[in-house]
Amino acid sequence: MRGSVDGLGSSAPIGAMLPAVFAEDDLAQRFVGGLDEVLAPILNVLDCLPAYFDPALAPVDFTRWLAGWVGAETDGSEPEPRLRAAVAAAAYLHRVRGTRRGLAETVRLAFGAEPEITESGGADWSARPLGRFPGVPRPSLHVALRLPDPKPADEHRLSALVAAARPAHMPFTVKVTPAERTPQT
Repeated sequence: MRGSVDGLGSSAPIGAMLPAVFAEDDLAQRFVGGLDEVLAPILNVLDCLPAYFDPALAPVDFTRWLAGWVGAETDGSEPEPRLRAAVAAAAYLHRVRGTRRGLAETVRLAFGAEPEITESGGADWSARPLGRFPGVPRPSLHVALRLPDPKPADEHRLSALVAAARPAHMPFTVKVTPAERTPQT
């Protein structure tokens, strides 16, 4: 949580900007000194403004606000490193939205696990017209995710993510299952 910083000096003291007639006036200097103390945190934020828009440097509460501002797919429960990664990747994910790569990256950033995506579509090229279309005629999309400790809410969250990142015309299904644990030796 941010707040005032005791003893924070102003980067632009008002007393030095007063006309020369007030330079030696004790009352005027003390009065504007009080204003400097009030304005110092504001000037400090303005001096550091570029850092507030860098997800790696911004305070966590501001990064959460920034996530909503840039349209990052977050739900407020992710750990700080994953939140910062999602905010940093938001512009890229908007560019690849609706693609398999965009869907996979969105799910990976939200859950920290690689999804298994099965889709019905395809792309092909033919020198002759009226060739066979690739894929199957009925569109479908299935996203499976293996998590170490799945919760009931994970399937709902995955469904919401897929609904937002899939091609608009594509019906979909999702499934969250426990990840296979490797035996420890």
